[in-house]
Amino acid sequence: MERSLSMELVRVTEGAALASARWMGRGKKDEADDAATSAMRDVFDTVPMKGTVVIGEGEMDEAPMLYIGEKLGTGYGQRVDVAVDPLEGTNIVASGGWNALAVLAIADHGNMLHAPDMYMDKIAVGPQAVGCIDINAPIIDNLRAVAKAKNKDIEDLVATVLYRERHEQIISELREAGARIKLINDGDVAGAINTAFEHTGVDILFGSGGAPEGVLAAAALKCLGGEIQGKLLPQNDQELLRCETMGLDCSRILRMEDLVKGDDAIFAATGVTDGELLKGVQFKGSIGTTHSVVMRAKSGTVRFIEGTHSLKKKPNLVIK
Repeated sequence: MERSLSMELVRVTEGAALASARWMGRGKKDEADDAATSAMRDVFDTVPMKGTVVIGEGEMDEAPMLYIGEKLGTGYGQRVDVAVDPLEGTNIVASGGWNALAVLAIADHGNMLHAPDMYMDKIAVGPQAVGCIDINAPIIDNLRAVAKAKNKDIEDLVATVLYRERHEQIISELREAGARIKLINDGDVAGAINTAFEHTGVDILFGSGGAPEGVLAAAALKCLGGEIQGKLLPQNDQELLRCETMGLDCSRILRMEDLVKGDDAIFAATGVTDGELLKGVQFKGSIGTTHSVVMRAKSGTVRFIEGTHSLKKKPNLVIK
């Protein structure tokens, strides 16, 4: 893929973040999501690529834009798969919480798993613990392996888990083992990415979340040298049939190469609200300030970018 796409993709996530951040704390998650989606779609029109959405806002009859199968970009340039979550953490923005992001990833055409919209069991770690985890192993075994890899005691480890009733057993086992826990209300893409950055203080992610978000997290961790494993968790016969139709074996462990194939991927994210990794959007008069990260698997480059945007000069967040 063209390396110049990295900066183009940051423009896309910046636009989504700026648009949705205006809704922070206003209790209107749908309006925040719509603002992010519309802005992201507009900026995509200026990106020199032939993109196809493989992870998006839903099927064509479910979403007006950024739907699965939609074509993105100018129509010139490389053919790529696109995974998007214009606002990862709609509830977070509505309540003014932490770690809401505008995120996207691209890979060469045919290299991203077309993950169905259902739950996926996940376990994720950063570079130091790659090769040490097993989603089928007991939690205590994974904790011991990660602690050994990171030269820590189990009591020093911090595990991130979505705060859900379905995770009561995981939380109980983590507490029994003596590990520390960071419970998050939403945003498990951020939770997975945080395992790869020492300054976030997070060592491992456990639990189930959205399968599409699992692919986005895999793209980021591919760039960062981390690891995620997943298993699809269909909740009913309809979801099971969907997996069978797509040729997906729900008993099989989905590893990095299953989620994002090849040696290249680009991931970009912009903070909408403050988080451990990125600051949220700040407004002062007609100026908006954004904090983003963009990374590429092939080069291993990770860039943190602070952007200052004149909202008078580009009121629609786009200058072609």
